[in-house]
Amino acid sequence: MDRPRRTPGLSSLTSSRIASSQYASHGASLRSQNAQSLSTQLEVFQSLLHNFAVVHAKDIRANPAFRAEFARMCSALGVDFLASSHHRGKGKDGASGSIWAQILGSDVNDFYFNLGVLIVEECRATRAENGGLISVAEIRQRIQRGRRIGGGMEVSDDDITRAVDSLAPLGSCFSIMKIGHRSLIRSVPKELNTDQCTVLEAIQVLGYVTVSMLQINLDWERPRAYAVIQDLMSDSLVWVDTQAGENEYWSPASISGALGGPG
Repeated sequence: MDRPRRTPGLSSLTSSRIASSQYASHGASLRSQNAQSLSTQLEVFQSLLHNFAVVHAKDIRANPAFRAEFARMCSALGVDFLASSHHRGKGKDGASGSIWAQILGSDVNDFYFNLGVLIVEECRATRAENGGLISVAEIRQRIQRGRRIGGGMEVSDDDITRAVDSLAPLGSCFSIMKIGHRSLIRSVPKELNTDQCTVLEAIQVLGYVTVSMLQINLDWERPRAYAVIQDLMSDSLVWVDTQAGENEYWSPASISGALGGPG
């Protein structure tokens, strides 16, 4: 006669709980060790970045390409040297409260602040022409040409982008948006919907669009294509050429980009 199978007793349950607790404790220990190791490595990289900034501070301030590469290194290590250099308070020893301000000087933050002011001025000056949408490349060219006494500023597209981003804490409506392969600055609070972005991208590729082109290439009904064009025209984001057989619609941003080179 078969003996009945014995069910696990309290001792077995206790052993299982002990094993689970040991596994959990070991896992927590490994996570703690890994976190400490990563923290140590990050501190080493940030220390090397600090030394690099000390040696090359002059180039970082003066050279746009060098400054852009330095900013990318900072971003990779989670360091925002622009935000950090914004603090100008004095510590207990009388020194500036920000280590980056000590290394790079407050003129780095002043540079981006002044650049932001110029960007706002240029966007406002051209808003009637482009409806508040202008390419980063055109803004850079306008600032480099400089209409003020003493000439323009030597800046890169990266500088322009960072200066626009630095305006965000001020509650500004300025932002960078991508349409196709081009980066554009939007200086109006209105958001572009998907259809409007599609039309602007088509203009960027084709040079201009017509209502019939949108119907054929995008398989849109005529009322939809016409409505999108009218919305863009009301915001001055496209211009109309009535001299052709069918009205052709051009983007001021694309026109200026074509005249000024890729952007």
